[in-house]
Amino acid sequence: MADVLLKNISKSYDGKTNVVESVSFEFKDKEFVVLVGPSGCGKSTVLRMIAGLEEITGGDLLIDNKRVNDLLPKDRDIAMVFQNYALYPHMTVYQNMAFGLKLKKMSRKEIDQRVQKAAAILDIIPLLDRRPKAMSGGQRQRVAIGRAIVRNPKVFLFDEPLSNLDAKLRVQMRVELQKLHKKLQATIIYVTHDQTEAMTLGDRIIVLKDGIVMQIGSPMKLYNQPDNIFVAGFIGSPPVNFIPGMIKRTDTLNFIHESTGFNVNLSDIPNKAIAGFEDKKVILGIRPEDIYSKPQINSGPFAKLSTTCIAIEQMGSEMLVYAALDEKQIIARFSPESKIEMGKRVDLFVDTGRVHFFDPETESVIR
Repeated sequence: MADVLLKNISKSYDGKTNVVESVSFEFKDKEFVVLVGPSGCGKSTVLRMIAGLEEITGGDLLIDNKRVNDLLPKDRDIAMVFQNYALYPHMTVYQNMAFGLKLKKMSRKEIDQRVQKAAAILDIIPLLDRRPKAMSGGQRQRVAIGRAIVRNPKVFLFDEPLSNLDAKLRVQMRVELQKLHKKLQATIIYVTHDQTEAMTLGDRIIVLKDGIVMQIGSPMKLYNQPDNIFVAGFIGSPPVNFIPGMIKRTDTLNFIHESTGFNVNLSDIPNKAIAGFEDKKVILGIRPEDIYSKPQINSGPFAKLSTTCIAIEQMGSEMLVYAALDEKQIIARFSPESKIEMGKRVDLFVDTGRVHFFDPETESVIR
């Protein structure tokens, strides 16, 4: 397998506007890295530049310390799994998986060994004589992955491979991909717009917005320590709640949301940087699971926000409570047995040890 290094990679289609802007990061050998972001953020373009399917208009791409900007896709020793499977409909599963190896003039024996081994790993041996139209979406995706495995490439590229599958099958395939990575010990670069896929699959996650890297880190680092409002709002489902307010000093320094009177005593929070925002606007961020229906024992301190319940989603294992906050809403995760009624008052208790503060001008975290 291999290391992949991007050094100030840029992409422009018109020579004026970059859709990918000076992107730099390293994919380490045997690492599973996920590129995530909304549609149009440049993640698939980055993947296609690594594959050689898009021309790099700025910067350097290195694989195993070798610059490959000008190498053809077939010479990069990379295998790509596409969103639409890209299988040949007139070929059987075996023929689809063997096709690339035949082009390389491999012996029939070696081709058969590789196909059989990959089919065993993916549990698709019974499907080898079928054609794509006779298989489900999940089976076709396994075949597409198998076609990549038989090549034994340095790097695997996955471009939103699960987006055409139903919700239940996506969960199953996420588990299969984790097991596959462990078996192959492969370098995998995976693109998705689904932050749940990113959180469950990646050793590291690279969050992109408008062709710019917003943050790189482990799933839990991005979840617990977002660098900015975009990452805080994108990673996690439901996302972080944002409450605008002011930093004011009475006897102590406080965060105050004026219309509700919601008040957080900042003397309880070990964030020294927030003192520099006295008499300034800030945005408080809090995740739904850090809001409770009553103060918790051995936790806290808590700040009380009294508001009105505007919607309830009963999820079985939890209840999502939507409460009014000015013209917007705030979401809390409660126990499914919580006695909450729509249209009635609800008291939300915010764990102030779990809040984040953001500068509304830069949208960066204050820490």
